[in-house]
Amino acid sequence: MPSPIRDFADNAVDPKVRGYLHLPATPNHNGLVLTHGAGSNAQAPLLIALAETFSANGFTVLRCDLPSRQSRSFGPLGPAVAARDRAGLKNALAAMNKFCSRLFLGGHSYGGRQSSMLCAELFKESPDLVTALLLLSYPLHPPRKLDQLRTQHFPDLHTPALFVSGTRDPFGSIPEIDQAIKMIPARTKLLAIEGAGHDLGFKGKANREELPKQILSEFTRFLELSS
Repeated sequence: MPSPIRDFADNAVDPKVRGYLHLPATPNHNGLVLTHGAGSNAQAPLLIALAETFSANGFTVLRCDLPSRQSRSFGPLGPAVAARDRAGLKNALAAMNKFCSRLFLGGHSYGGRQSSMLCAELFKESPDLVTALLLLSYPLHPPRKLDQLRTQHFPDLHTPALFVSGTRDPFGSIPEIDQAIKMIPARTKLLAIEGAGHDLGFKGKANREELPKQILSEFTRFLELSS
């Protein structure tokens, strides 16, 4: 049976933390904060499926709406809101840190990019806050704009990171991502999902049951490698 889910909010901080908390039947003291892409929200089917799978295996999971999505319920998110979104993720980690001894952070596309940027920014002041990153469909560059790489922070990223990307993702091919992550000084791994686009198959029915299990299995093995 799915783990219990409850609405979660921390209104005492700015930006506020809003989302959904998945509570495992048998906690393993690991906490995972998951967030969404630029055109989506915390109700994205991919995030729900991952949260349910991770929670069923002991993780306490918070899938949260970024501050920009809290204030604007639909539409794309512009670059002007990115710093505030990262501040919101930092507050979400602080909220989860109160009842989880080990924290993981990740997200889909824009959410994963902001997660990785936050870890690069936090390294000097809180190097051990995030144990590892789960980056789903990292948007390496805009479609057909291969010269606009979003890798400026990669040399400062000291948090181990598992990248999950489809072989048909226009935001970055598998060879492109494989080359880019060599810039990251921390341990990295790339999981390629055959035939999937930027949505990792979650706009259709393909991969919906097996993909979350595959990601959990790969992430667990990756943590054993990077411990």
